[in-house]
Amino acid sequence: MTALAPSAALVDLHGTAGYVRLVVVVAALAALAAAVAHVGGLGSPWRQLGAAGRATVQLGVVGLLIAAVLASWWLTLGFVALMLGVASVTAGRRLVPRGRWWVAAVPVVTGAVPVGAALLATGLVPLTEVSVVPVLGILIGNAMTATVLSGRRTLDALRTRRGEVEAALSIGLLERDARLLVGRDDAALALLPGLDQTRTVGLVTLPGAFVGVLLGGASPLQAAAVQLVVLAALLLVQAVAVLLTLELVARDTLR
Repeated sequence: MTALAPSAALVDLHGTAGYVRLVVVVAALAALAAAVAHVGGLGSPWRQLGAAGRATVQLGVVGLLIAAVLASWWLTLGFVALMLGVASVTAGRRLVPRGRWWVAAVPVVTGAVPVGAALLATGLVPLTEVSVVPVLGILIGNAMTATVLSGRRTLDALRTRRGEVEAALSIGLLERDARLLVGRDDAALALLPGLDQTRTVGLVTLPGAFVGVLLGGASPLQAAAVQLVVLAALLLVQAVAVLLTLELVARDTLR
């Protein structure tokens, strides 16, 4: 089995017609998603349209600037800081839009940065700009998702099961311990997507890191090795982010 040529691509963008087709397809998919959400009563359809619009603009800008970013360590570090900031704000606003949303930076940063630094320290991930940005981007994105999912599940559990919290307090448990007792199982549900992705990798899906490395000209074995490292790192990132989010909610810091 041979590696694909570096010029291989999953999306055909030859000429102006290719970009026009891209915009039309993305707009159609976003519109259908919005229609399904509206018909099914799944919230405002503008969320799907807005998300697709933002993604189009942001990826377009990144696509134009990424070459300059990857040519400088200072710009690379600045871009990583930007990713951390946006992920923290997104997670915080999603959890507590009118509360201490900035506290969400703790699980996002603590989950992603030490694990990314450890990968670079081992030498498995080369200390180059072109390696740092995508790897840390994957880790930060998953830390953000784990923070949002675990935080939402825990906060919802504490609201709907307030009686259980009060019962735990009545038998002498501290507020933190009572909250942990009620919210821990719900917070742990945020780990399921990552666990399922790791269990079924190669059988159900070929994740982005595998496909990207393969299309970059590496051998299938090299691509599999990269994906394995990423998946193992994500298990740790998500576990740390969920644990810290649960602790912040239990201590009433994230509320």
